Amino acid sequence: MKRLVDEIEGIAVLVGYPDYKDDLIYNAAALIENGRIRANYHKQHLPNYGVFDEKRYFEPGSEPCVVELVGWPIGLTICEDIWRDGPVSKSVAAGAGLILNINASPYDMVIHERREGVIHSRVRKAAVPMAYVNYVGGQDELVYDGGSVVVDSTGEVTQRAPDFEEGIYIADFEHTMDQIRPIPGTINETDSPEESVYKALVLGTGDYVRKHGFPGVVIGLSGGIDSALTLAIAVDALGVKAVRALMMPSRYTSDISLEDAQSEAQTLGVRYDVIPIESVFEATLGVLADLFEGLPPDATEENIQARCRGMILMAVSNKTGSMVLTTGNKSEMAVGYATLYGDMAGGFAPIKDCSKTLVYRLARYRNSISPVIPERVLTREPSAELRHDQKDADELPPYNVLDPILEAFIEEDLSVEAIAERGFDREVVGRILEMVKRNEYKRRQAPPGVRISRRAFGRDWRYPITSGYRA
Repeated sequence: MKRLVDEIEGIAVLVGYPDYKDDLIYNAAALIENGRIRANYHKQHLPNYGVFDEKRYFEPGSEPCVVELVGWPIGLTICEDIWRDGPVSKSVAAGAGLILNINASPYDMVIHERREGVIHSRVRKAAVPMAYVNYVGGQDELVYDGGSVVVDSTGEVTQRAPDFEEGIYIADFEHTMDQIRPIPGTINETDSPEESVYKALVLGTGDYVRKHGFPGVVIGLSGGIDSALTLAIAVDALGVKAVRALMMPSRYTSDISLEDAQSEAQTLGVRYDVIPIESVFEATLGVLADLFEGLPPDATEENIQARCRGMILMAVSNKTGSMVLTTGNKSEMAVGYATLYGDMAGGFAPIKDCSKTLVYRLARYRNSISPVIPERVLTREPSAELRHDQKDADELPPYNVLDPILEAFIEEDLSVEAIAERGFDREVVGRILEMVKRNEYKRRQAPPGVRISRRAFGRDWRYPITSGYRA
């Protein structure tokens, strides 16, 4: 703050920061102008739900803050202040003719509509215009999507910045007849659902890798839809030279998987290596032969293959400094269709919060920009290829059944009965929800990934691992 105060001249800047007062910390915003702090506002409403934990750290403020800039009265607010009654009306009562609201409002698939709806209703009630400024960038699993807006005193948008693009966007105002009015500017269109999710995945992945200083990423390609989409996201986020792909076939890997993986890598232009795992797999089985004598093959042998691949990917990561991106989706993570220390081994999971059905939609969206994922990958039946003729459908309901059940439980908090009332078989619902609960221990050890839903497996999913109860 001292450096900013010393360096800012000729303009006024509103800066968010933690303000330490005695033994308390406030979520604060300081207005800096010409070498001094002219105003200091303490956020009044502290969210304590979902991904937010502000009440654990900050003390709420109670007073409005109205400051004059070029003779105009500006009310300062922070993020959640406009989602609740009080702070805006207090500012207007204190004389504010324009509300300035700074935000770090994280993205999800439905937030844009909700966000602008809140701004519209709050401004209509206060009858003053608002400039809503939102952060752009990724931080751990959260992505901040920008989309800053200016609205007039009726709540109508007069200017909107692009989504997911950091920049300087000038908003002009006029002060006439004791009222501040925004001068209409460019209103950028909002993105389609698939476009916005894809941009969030690209931004979140790119920022995670760059901000941690990794020189690049390495991905295990399987020839399936998940790794194909992850590869495209990585290239779009980091560029071709920063991405490396490994195909690690086993005795169960089909020829079409080999062909499709090679096609994906060549189309995108990334470095591509084929490292068969058969010798590693055989050696591991040989070491364990005496311990496993008399026991029939089961998921153990399948998991060994996944862990052979995870070991190779982590070895390449250690040697090159590049981070491993995992390729699992939300449907798999929910029901435990993933291998600890195998395909879950890595530093970041770009599509961790994307259901399998959404993965297909995103793949088709990415192909609409340029065809990078073979059509056969989009149409063939999904398989982990860890045993002969294995199919996901052998163990899971069809994804068009599984995903709505998962969404109803994870994001809507619905019970077995309530989900079954939507037309799903109650036994199937009960089995799926039991799988979700039983596999919490895996998710707790999974890498972070981009949050795009109303509730992801991360900061806003808090479920116990341990329970002696089984239905």
